[in-house]
Amino acid sequence: MTRRLAMVVLAFAAAAGWLAAPAGVAEVRAATPNLTIVSTARYDVQPDAHRVRVTVDMTVTNRLSDTATKRYYFDHAFLSVLPDATALKASWTGSGTPRARVSKRTTAYTLVQVDFAQRLYSRKTAAIRLVFDLVDKGGVAGRTVRIGPSLVSFPVWAYATDSTPGSTVRVVFPAGYSVEVQPDVVPSPKTDPSGKIVFQTAKLDKPLAFFAFFVADRPGSYREQTVKAKVGAASVDLTVRGWAEDAAWSKRVGGLMTRALPMLSKEIGLAWPRAGGLIVHETITRSTGGYAGLFDPSKGQIEVAYDAGDDVVLHEAAHTWFNGGLLADRWANEAFASYYGLDAAARLKILVKPGTDALTPALEAARIPLNDWGVIGAANGATEDYAYAASLALARAIAKRAGPDGLRAVWADAADGVGAYQPPASGAAATSAVGATEAPETVDGAPDWRGLLDLLDEGGAASYDDLWRTWVARAADLELLDARATARTHYDAVLAAAGDWRLPRAVRDAMRAWRFDDATRLLAAAKTILAERTVISTEATAAGLTAPTSLRTAFESPDGFASATLEATAERETIARYVAAVAARPTTTTPTTDLVEAIGVWGTTPQADLDRARTSFATGDLAGAAAAAGAATAVWSSAADIGRERLVGGGALLAAVLLVLVLFGVWLRGRRRSRREAPGLVSAAPGSSASDSYATLAATPDPADWTAAVDPGARGAEPD
Repeated sequence: MTRRLAMVVLAFAAAAGWLAAPAGVAEVRAATPNLTIVSTARYDVQPDAHRVRVTVDMTVTNRLSDTATKRYYFDHAFLSVLPDATALKASWTGSGTPRARVSKRTTAYTLVQVDFAQRLYSRKTAAIRLVFDLVDKGGVAGRTVRIGPSLVSFPVWAYATDSTPGSTVRVVFPAGYSVEVQPDVVPSPKTDPSGKIVFQTAKLDKPLAFFAFFVADRPGSYREQTVKAKVGAASVDLTVRGWAEDAAWSKRVGGLMTRALPMLSKEIGLAWPRAGGLIVHETITRSTGGYAGLFDPSKGQIEVAYDAGDDVVLHEAAHTWFNGGLLADRWANEAFASYYGLDAAARLKILVKPGTDALTPALEAARIPLNDWGVIGAANGATEDYAYAASLALARAIAKRAGPDGLRAVWADAADGVGAYQPPASGAAATSAVGATEAPETVDGAPDWRGLLDLLDEGGAASYDDLWRTWVARAADLELLDARATARTHYDAVLAAAGDWRLPRAVRDAMRAWRFDDATRLLAAAKTILAERTVISTEATAAGLTAPTSLRTAFESPDGFASATLEATAERETIARYVAAVAARPTTTTPTTDLVEAIGVWGTTPQADLDRARTSFATGDLAGAAAAAGAATAVWSSAADIGRERLVGGGALLAAVLLVLVLFGVWLRGRRRSRREAPGLVSAAPGSSASDSYATLAATPDPADWTAAVDPGARGAEPD
């Protein structure tokens, strides 16, 4: 949408006459109220002839009264009509032929002298008809008088002398036109039996104050042409739909669009945003809601008023990108459509009227927060003009801080739905605790004034908070901005403390949604977990352990703090178990103590358990680490007691074994004595002695060996 067209008009009407004494003594007096004119003016629109035929039926009255010595009369009068009046002609019902001629012509009015065919004496009235034409001479699109089959525009005056009420105005259009009157000073039209459209005023109390401007168009009188524009990699079809008799408009607008669209795409930094082409449609301000231009993204159609300048065309071309899909708020779309449209005009060396949309003191008087700028048509003209000018001033201030590349980055994020507060990134993508590359976090919908501020601040090179406070924010919005500033300070501190750890997405979502109470609570929880991280790192290092990545993974997970809190507690408990295991490991004191504890740990591997606990902890297997540390602790804590128990039990066993051996020795000794004392029991081999035979028996205790050594004939005898 572009700024509402302001119409500056000047209505001037006057009448004057000469009066003279019949004896040749001339006396000049003012014509009003001595000579009064009341008129009925009819404007007949004749499109085929490119003119409006104006017929002014005047009732002219001499208000003077004769005296005993003087007789008063008027023989001509002056009437001010529209500045473009031509083909003047006067007539009346009396004898003779009145004459109308131009006395003076200016850009504001044409002063017509009407010469009466006869003198108009005191208290007499005459009916005089003045006819003239308003002709469309061609030229600039915004000329005051345009009369054609498709478009009609012209001003309308009433005619009378000063302080003379009663004049009326009638305006007649051929059938088929849609007509708008600015301002709304004429009753709704009626249709006569022939189908003509008739506007008729009542009798006017102040005819010289009456002014109206009629604009009308007739559907179906369009001619289309298609031109192509190369916008980045896209070849875009542009359908230019202009009135059949206005080839100049179609040529101008079509050529401008083909040059501007590629430039706009490059400067904005976005490709052609539509699946199809674009229609550019010539229209009047009535069909654009009183605006010089309108972009309808659902139809892919731009409506541009016939008299709109090149800056309006470029503004509407920029709306192809800034159309509600890229940014949500009206002021933001209008701001940057104006900014990029004027930027394109400068690059194309198109002259724009100086002071276009300048923020003048008069406009400042209608100042509003831009967040109060309502939908199209909701605000009055002064507010609309201020909002257009203010939004452009804000866009220029933003662009100055962000720079061209900074703005392109913002538009790219907005187009892709990328929100602010992205996690630590490597290139264009975030990296998680395990090193996996992830897509940026996205949001639903186009950014509104809050999301746009966040995206701008995301660059980090400048802050835009002051601009929002100056131009955008309402009273309630200022409170939000205060809360945002506090929350962002807290967020930045926690983010710095986190280092390369990513805060849980819930924190970023709360910041993006401007739910600062939730964000503050979540940030406090994050700060607690990060403090636990420091404690765990310190305790693990002191214990000779390597902290696992499990806490970071839990911290960065969607449920964030719940799992991280449990993980931190479990890690600290596991460290404590490991430290307890190390503390339980025995230290050397005396040889006796070493022996007892060595006997106690015999058959176990507490050091291996400790090593396994250390390895398990580093990999995040807290249950395994705790179990291994517990096993080592259990062994080392009971080693002395078990050693003593084993020593006591071993001593008893050894005593029993020794007792058995003693008894067995006693038994053997007894048997040997018995054999030495029994005669004939043993027969010594030749060359041997009885002692040798005993030695053989003693060396061979197997009973089988025993029987082999005795006399075979004595088998029935048992050895003692």
